[in-house]
Amino acid sequence: MQIISGKELSAKLKAEMAKDVATYMDKYRRLPKLSVILVGEDPGSVSYVTGKTKACDEVGILNETIRLEATASEAELLSKIDELNADSTVDGILVQLPLPKHIDENKVIFSIKREKDVDGFHPLNVAGLWNNTDCIVPCTPKGVIKLLKSENIELKGKNVVVIGRSNIVGLPVSKLLLNENATVTITHSKTQNLPQVCAQADILVVAIGRAKFVTPDFIKNGAVVIDVGVNRDEATGKLCGDVDFDACAEKTSYITKVPGGVGPMTISCLIENTIECFLNNVKHKLM
Repeated sequence: MQIISGKELSAKLKAEMAKDVATYMDKYRRLPKLSVILVGEDPGSVSYVTGKTKACDEVGILNETIRLEATASEAELLSKIDELNADSTVDGILVQLPLPKHIDENKVIFSIKREKDVDGFHPLNVAGLWNNTDCIVPCTPKGVIKLLKSENIELKGKNVVVIGRSNIVGLPVSKLLLNENATVTITHSKTQNLPQVCAQADILVVAIGRAKFVTPDFIKNGAVVIDVGVNRDEATGKLCGDVDFDACAEKTSYITKVPGGVGPMTISCLIENTIECFLNNVKHKLM
């Protein structure tokens, strides 16, 4: 069993990006900029945004966090997004989810300019992903593929099972795995005989949002397990994944831990997406 460290890979990728960014003032006369909007004070969201700010600073890209009260109206949030869409110095816009219940998340996602949608959630970016045309790839699925490739894990022809069918992780990661010529089965809470289905997988990607949901009977001997979940263990109060790591690890060939696995990769891929948006922005101005 070998632990795949997202923390180590993320640090390596950020160092490589920082070298490139250090040349941008000379090349382009400005730096990439990410604007994050945080509505309310959800502890998980505040923690994520703090991590994103730290990563931006490490790589050397400009960033700002725009804080709105939890009571802010949908119109107020959309107006702020319009401002950022029109600001040529802003390359990436991210609205931290979840939003308060009185705000329509889809309306907010659709309002972000496609070219600045660093999360890859805009319907035109989603269409691009599924049509294999230019798009911004969602950060967490992109990070999962990078983790697998960092260990030279063969994807071509492998039987991959994904638990979870969300638009944020389950569906896009399945498409990226299909692009690598894996054979992909998407499962979810209504799948019959779920442990038996998962136990056929060479690679198991778990994104269901339930603490320690996956137990050893879900895992084939020697399988690769990628745990996307971030939960709070009710017994200990500590962060944990969707996989019962202590019970399952010895049955795997490779496995990620929570924290320190997929999470850091999500943030480094966000920085990468922001830089890609910046380079596209600069290129169009030069043309």
